[in-house]
Amino acid sequence: MKRFLFFTLLFSVLAASQLEAQYFGRNKPRYQKHDFKVTQTEHFEIYEYMDNPEKVKELAAAAELWYAMHQAVLRDTFPGKNPMIIYSDHAGFQQTNIIGGEVSVGTGGVTEGLRNRVVFPVAMTNQQTHHVLGHELVHAFQYNMVLGGDSTSMQNLQNLPLWMIEGLAEYLSIGRVDPHTALWMRDAVLHNDLPTLDDLNGYKYFPYRWGQAFWAFVAGVYGDEVISVYFLNTAKYGLEVATRMTLGTTTDNLSKAWRSALRNHYGRYVGLEPETIAALETAEADKKSKEKREAADKLLSRLIKTEKAPGRKLFDEGEAGRMTICPVLSPNGKYVIFLSEKSLFSTDLFLAEAGSGKIIKKVASTVNDGHIDQFNFIESAGTWSPNNKQFAFDVYEKGQSTLVIEDIAKGKTVQKIKIPGVPAFSNPAWGPDGKTIVVSGLVNGQTDLYAYDLKTKKVRQLTNDRASEILPQWSPDGKYLTYSTDKISLERGRSNGAWAMNLAILDMETGEAENIDIFPGADNMNPQFDKAGNLVFLSNRDGFRNLYWYKLDEKKVYQLTKLTTGITGITPYSPALTVADDRDRIVYTYYSNGTYRLYNAKSSDFTPEEIDPMSVDMVPATLPPFAPGKKDVVNTNLRLLDNNTKSVVDTTSLKEVKYKPKFSLDYIGGSAGVGVQTGNRSFGNVAGGLGGVDMLFGDILGNNQLYVGAALNGELQDAAFQASYINRKNPIGWGVGVGHIPFITGGGSLPLRVEPLDPPLGDYNLAVIDELIIQRQFLQQVNTFVFYPFSVTKRVEMGVSAEFYSLRNTIYRDVYAGVLDGDGNLFVGPLIAQQRERGDKVGPEGIYSVNAAFVGDNSYFGFTAPLQGWRYRIGVEQYMGGFWNFTGLLLDGRRYLYKKPVTFAVRGMAYGRFWGNQDDGYESGNYAVQPLFVAQPWFVRGYPYNLLYNEERDLIEASAGSKILVGNFEIRLPFTGPRQLSVIPSNFLITDLNIFFDAGLGFFKENDLKKNPVDPDPIDGRDPVRHKPLLSTGISLRVNLFGAIVLEPYFALPLTVPKERREWQWGLNFIPGW
Repeated sequence: MKRFLFFTLLFSVLAASQLEAQYFGRNKPRYQKHDFKVTQTEHFEIYEYMDNPEKVKELAAAAELWYAMHQAVLRDTFPGKNPMIIYSDHAGFQQTNIIGGEVSVGTGGVTEGLRNRVVFPVAMTNQQTHHVLGHELVHAFQYNMVLGGDSTSMQNLQNLPLWMIEGLAEYLSIGRVDPHTALWMRDAVLHNDLPTLDDLNGYKYFPYRWGQAFWAFVAGVYGDEVISVYFLNTAKYGLEVATRMTLGTTTDNLSKAWRSALRNHYGRYVGLEPETIAALETAEADKKSKEKREAADKLLSRLIKTEKAPGRKLFDEGEAGRMTICPVLSPNGKYVIFLSEKSLFSTDLFLAEAGSGKIIKKVASTVNDGHIDQFNFIESAGTWSPNNKQFAFDVYEKGQSTLVIEDIAKGKTVQKIKIPGVPAFSNPAWGPDGKTIVVSGLVNGQTDLYAYDLKTKKVRQLTNDRASEILPQWSPDGKYLTYSTDKISLERGRSNGAWAMNLAILDMETGEAENIDIFPGADNMNPQFDKAGNLVFLSNRDGFRNLYWYKLDEKKVYQLTKLTTGITGITPYSPALTVADDRDRIVYTYYSNGTYRLYNAKSSDFTPEEIDPMSVDMVPATLPPFAPGKKDVVNTNLRLLDNNTKSVVDTTSLKEVKYKPKFSLDYIGGSAGVGVQTGNRSFGNVAGGLGGVDMLFGDILGNNQLYVGAALNGELQDAAFQASYINRKNPIGWGVGVGHIPFITGGGSLPLRVEPLDPPLGDYNLAVIDELIIQRQFLQQVNTFVFYPFSVTKRVEMGVSAEFYSLRNTIYRDVYAGVLDGDGNLFVGPLIAQQRERGDKVGPEGIYSVNAAFVGDNSYFGFTAPLQGWRYRIGVEQYMGGFWNFTGLLLDGRRYLYKKPVTFAVRGMAYGRFWGNQDDGYESGNYAVQPLFVAQPWFVRGYPYNLLYNEERDLIEASAGSKILVGNFEIRLPFTGPRQLSVIPSNFLITDLNIFFDAGLGFFKENDLKKNPVDPDPIDGRDPVRHKPLLSTGISLRVNLFGAIVLEPYFALPLTVPKERREWQWGLNFIPGW
């Protein structure tokens, strides 16, 4: 009996672990190994690997300057030298082990809370790097204020809305003057889409932009002195209480005041008359008044019609997605390639006719190409070959930028190029000679222009200075190159705390560069040569983002558009303009109503207006309100930033120290308690402990991590322990794990046992024995594993493990005195004895295994299940020892095809045990190796326990085997959730509605599948069972409960059950969709 119970436990544990091992997931490859150097400043310890000492000094100076500026507002200090880890480019940053999960191309930096490590890459421009550093250091202060506070801890971070955290980082690092955020605010005012503070907690409103505008308002009205107090009070008490306590108002009134300030400030720039503003605010104040709402809507609809962008919108609503960005016209002007999230789960390249807007095909996608890690879609566009046949664009692949050249007609990749000596680059520009591609390259923290010869494969550096040169474009004759650079701003100083970008032209023959000095202090971006050899470009010189024309021979500037929102990509540095070489055609990205739309225009669509080349006005780019009487530390310091640099920063005090991993405790958590069990069924008063502790250790770069966990639930023998170590320093990662885990079950003995009582106790001559059997099963395990990611989507993994199972029973007895009455009924008297019997230990039995798998995962998860892409796993495992001695083979493939609004999902899986004792007991029915069952709800829904064991018992054996085949088909509809994905918009209830068909087959040998299987043992009294597929269909609703767990209630019709007994079955799964 003991042995049977022991192996029952063993089989159930191994079966569960086997299922758990069939996992997927994307990878974070470590393509390169970097040798980090360490430089210390007064407040920071900087880790970097760039071969550029001057850049390190510049970043060190910037860090100390930001520290002084943030400290003046937040009034906090760091307890020691704060770690700062700098990667030389974004491809290196994507490989960081300091944070888990994928680092997207849109992530400019991260500050993690365990050690307050500030982690970021050097960006393509000096200003972007400077801003990201300032932004992330605000987060370092925020973590330090909350986690290091007297009355705050990690839990208090939950009280802080994301828009408040990110908005403060933006406000302190950019300030009140920000043309890009102002563009968003004007657009919201124009379309009457101003959110309340509650609205900011949803998906729709970007927390960085709206949070920055909120903090600008709070600081402008109440002064900068309230910033730190308001932030900390929110962490302690929540937003509503903190608003009353700090600002003396309610969040509702604060929200109304903020929205009114935005509407009144930007209303004048978008054509809102005072009476229109009054009507809108009255309608909002009286939401129940239908007449007032309709009147406001009529005013607003009439107003919106006045904003007409020059040219023609290239795509109608819904044709190309809400975000069509980075357009590139072919030289002949017939076609345009652009980036769009039309596919919803990825940003892909599409080809369209530039005249009609007809989308021809998808050019490239990360969904289809698993070798590409990420598209560089935020601030880079591609380039056409001069013969209009090929298109080149840059991607991230295997840890560096890669140039991909596609044959447009054939739809094939012609070439992939890694430019020698230039690990990171963007915005390729194909020269008219067809031989040369110029890129903006980032090498050792410095951005310059590089020319790559497609035939000789040689690289020539065109610029070499501290300035950042971006967005290069050729002149039609190939003699000149135009680009944007911060050269003038670096020489003259910042404007409102930021280096501005000017236009420049490089003579390709002489190598001489001319910096065009117009609109000083404004960002002049994205220059393009027109057919006549003049420049068309974008500028925010008037606080907006409009199109301009610079006549080189006359040195005159003309404004071509006067848009109330503007022409822009995702960031101010994104390409948003393209001009055809051989045709009168311009395509630009117009931002309106929260979307990015492409417009096709000719020169006749514009009315050029000559502008003073020195005219700059940033009032429309300023966030409201204006309160001169309030203390404004933030913007004053930003205006005086260059002066502060000279007075605050001393780079001579930098100290280089030897790199040390600094392996130490990152996190500790848990709970503990002691209890005494008593009651009317006490087996003595048993004292026990309850509690656990979790500890995470790591080094400064996150390359080595050690997890240690211990827990106690009862007596000392019930203590559990696990430890695992992982090393991800090199491209091949590895780890080890050990553990001791007890499993406790128990039950009483019924009926009670009765024995003679010798000697009797008075009239009591019977002993009535009540037993409680506590069964403890112990698992000791040790394992080691190794994994090698080939890319983000593919990896190979191997492991070796040893597991030892043992069992021990402890019997607790209560002995009562008893006697039979005259009718023969048992009367139970007092408790006379308590006994504890500790049984012998059974085992340990050892099971050893070796496993290997090749895994691919290029799927895109929705909120409850994958909705796009593919997954597969090919695995092999060998079990040895004990009663397990066989080989397991696994094939598991899954495909997800998204066709808005649904996903068609298919899974095919085969798992089998071969070449050993996998079929032990096949003839006798006494299985040493427990069979597999396809009648599990994660395989085939609709065959619950009560159906199989009470009504359809023949299906139990028919669905079992040492080999299983599973097939599933689902139609998945995102039902409730984010507006852009779901049928019913909701910020709280996240669900998918699914129609499914499941099929599964379990069998031991081919004989099981025959119509009349041969009886392997005619004299055992058992009839052979034909194994047949289990089929079901039904409907389910997967629910994402606050990101913690996915529940799937379902109704399934078990089709294999005879029709006359077939009924709908209800069930519940606790796992995400396959």
